Amino acid sequence: MLDSITTKVSVGLAGSTSRRSFLGRLGAGVVALAGGPLVAAALRPERAEAYHICGHTYTTDSCPHPYRPLSRVDRFGYPIHPTYGYPVDDKGRIYKSKHQKRSLMCQDLVKKRYPHTGEPRYGGGWSRCCNGRVRRIADCCSYSRTRINGDASVTGYCYSGTRVFCIGYRDTNVRC
Repeated sequence: MLDSITTKVSVGLAGSTSRRSFLGRLGAGVVALAGGPLVAAALRPERAEAYHICGHTYTTDSCPHPYRPLSRVDRFGYPIHPTYGYPVDDKGRIYKSKHQKRSLMCQDLVKKRYPHTGEPRYGGGWSRCCNGRVRRIADCCSYSRTRINGDASVTGYCYSGTRVFCIGYRDTNVRC
């Protein structure tokens, strides 16, 4: 009887955690012992600045977007509403007319608001399963050595000497 209860608990625990979450908890425990609880709390994924983008737990912040920090774009790179997916203009209003200003998030909005970046372009990206669909997360790359959140930039998935300035995402219709 006790053996079957232990088995059920073990299977339940294994099913509710992943190796990555287990290793993350283990690492946070080691850091807490070495550096104290303040350091361990700062390393929790929920505390990362860009945790709002499913699957992204690092600190690069979102690109300029009317609904920032939810920097969702269409397949061409134009801002769309983060929940409903309809096109929006630069002020977050429903895009209904060509008279409204609608800028490319990475190439236009980053360049306009952060002129020190040079000519920003999308670099590489990666995919995550979010809400049952594949979500594409993309790096907006520039030659700037500083990210949008003010700290040192990283290479990420950027090409030819560029570095990650900010990130955005696109939801696809592909089930996962």
